[in-house]
Amino acid sequence: MDITMAVVLVLVLGLLMVKFALFQPRNPNSPPCISGWIPWLGAAFQFGKAPLEFIEQARVKYGPIFTVFALGNRFTFVTEEEGIEAFLTSKDIDFEQAVQQTVQRTTSVPAEIFYLNHSRLYSMMKGKMGTSRLYLFARTLCQELHEHMDYLGTAGTENLSDLIRSVMYPATVNILFGKDVCPTNKSDIKEFEEHFQKYDEDFEYGSQMPEYFMRKWSKSKKWLLKVLEKVVADAERANPSESNSKTLLQHLLDNLHGKHLAPNYALLLLWASQANAMPVAFWTLAFILSHPSIYKNIMEDLVSVFGKAGKENIEVSEDDLKKLILIKWCTLEAIRLRSPGAITKKVVTPIKIQTFTIPTGDMLMLSPYWVHRNPKYFPDPETFKPDRWKEANLEKNAFLDGFVAFGGGKHQCPGRWLAIMEVHMLVVLFLYKYEFILLDPVPKESLLHLVGTQQPMGACRVRYKLRQ
Repeated sequence: MDITMAVVLVLVLGLLMVKFALFQPRNPNSPPCISGWIPWLGAAFQFGKAPLEFIEQARVKYGPIFTVFALGNRFTFVTEEEGIEAFLTSKDIDFEQAVQQTVQRTTSVPAEIFYLNHSRLYSMMKGKMGTSRLYLFARTLCQELHEHMDYLGTAGTENLSDLIRSVMYPATVNILFGKDVCPTNKSDIKEFEEHFQKYDEDFEYGSQMPEYFMRKWSKSKKWLLKVLEKVVADAERANPSESNSKTLLQHLLDNLHGKHLAPNYALLLLWASQANAMPVAFWTLAFILSHPSIYKNIMEDLVSVFGKAGKENIEVSEDDLKKLILIKWCTLEAIRLRSPGAITKKVVTPIKIQTFTIPTGDMLMLSPYWVHRNPKYFPDPETFKPDRWKEANLEKNAFLDGFVAFGGGKHQCPGRWLAIMEVHMLVVLFLYKYEFILLDPVPKESLLHLVGTQQPMGACRVRYKLRQ
């Protein structure tokens, strides 16, 4: 067959596929489907341009349950109470099957190894980072944050995101992986951070596309894996027998099947610990600084607990954080407003939601970003109102109804309490030690990504000065 005939055949087959996809009768029990005109790609272009805007426009046009066909997959979104409840509790959908492709493409962990490890590692992390064990992290975390804040000097002007990253990244890595096992000193950190930032920025695209389309991202991924080989080797050599002396990485190594993939799991742990906590810390501080009355009340609370602000290297305990509840409310409100665009589970048995039957193989999608803007759950949803969290039973670790940033059911984020404490403590130390002035308006959130906490669209510079 010559090339001309082959091209004609491909075009004919393509047109037949379009005809089949567009003109076959729709199952009356399935949700309305936005399919586009191009085989396999479907509505990917329209969806990918601004996915969060696309979701809300589709909800208004098609109703609370709708399907988007894109990149050969069916993504069925649920946006109202009955669908949300099914997403969080139904046994007909599965988290592990939904994320296997993402994990394989972003960390090169094969699906069979991921299935073998996931339940065991999830249970381990849930136990090691649960509320009853936060005290084990608090003191070391406080010391680490102080150490890296000292590099900021007595005054300066900086983009708030960069300021937070310069303190939070090395502190978190040292807590989870062990002191100085990753490049965290000033001379080595720059290259590591550059590669991690590239990996993080394009993580979502890397989870959907073959690596040969993502050459710069793939290069950074391979560079990080190479560095993490040494990190893992050092962690294994230093692995203590006493459980409370182990780092989270060492606990992971103790429970891992397929030890040759330990660097890959270390990369997944690194991304999970950094990709959401840093933007949450940014939004929390930015919202506080842009609301003078809230900022004033927080400073009064800090003085009541620690005395006159500005005293260096205060020791902040878990009990101290409990007295500073307004900062925790601010953190949770920042998470509410800037939470992930979508979280995913895979339908493994047809599931009925309202009048629709969602077929096996669909990706069932829940958008925390839009659920958190439903006035049924959060009155005046676009407003930063940390005092709404006084209604939550945080003493019993219960969030507000409708708050789904960490998922739900048995697969909630295992590190959620440690991440909240980390942001809480960072904000306490920053505000106690430095005076801050916002030099730019708080930027809008980017609506371009579905994965992870929403990133700021632009820079937000602050001027900081050591309190006297």
